[in-house]
Parts: sequence; C-alpha cells; structure tokens
Amino acid sequence: MQAAALSRFACHDPMRIVAALLLLLLLALQVRLWLGENGIPELWRLHNEVDAQVEENQGLSERNDTLEAEVMDLKEGTAAVEERARSELGMIKADEQLIFLANPDSKTDEGENP
Repeated sequence: MQAAALSRFACHDPMRIVAALLLLLLLALQVRLWLGENGIPELWRLHNEVDAQVEENQGLSERNDTLEAEVMDLKEGTAAVEERARSELGMIKADEQLIFLANPDSKTDEGENP
C-alpha cells in the first residue's frame, strides 16, 4: 500500500516536470527583469533622462525662435537697429535734442545735493 501511495506522488508525470521547469524559467526571467542590468529600474532612469532632455530642448527651441525673430528684424527693418543705437549707444537723430534729468536724490561729485 505504501508503494502505491509513493508512486502516485512521484514526479514521473512529464507535465509536472514541464510545469516546474517553466515556473523556474519564469522566476529567473522576473529576477533578471527587475534586478538585472537593463531592467525596469534602468528603463525608468532612461525615461527620466528623456523627459529632462525634452524640457531642455523646448527651452532651447524657444530661445532659438526668439533669436531668429531678432535676426530677421535686424535684417529687414531699421526700427530694431535704431532702438539698439538709442538704448545701448545713446545716439540721437540730427534734429533731436537729448535732455538728461538729474535725480534730486543723487549727490554731486563733492557729495553735496545740487
């Protein structure tokens, strides 16, 4: 009777062996997927890098668009050149007068109020 009971639980069934091997293979692949090189953590890190690069590229693209518009304005119009000459170089037109207004709170060279 014991021999019959032991033979019934023995692993001579080929389907049980195949199922056990497939289970071990699945576990090995899961460990490699979650803990191995090029696994899920690496994928998450790469997604974060891509997101950061996309944000940086958007900022640089906006900057390029601004610079391109400024270049086109300088090439085609005189208004931008005139504005820069006035603000950065202090230039005036021939028929204009430039008047500087002193700040009453500022001090003169001797340290006295005007």
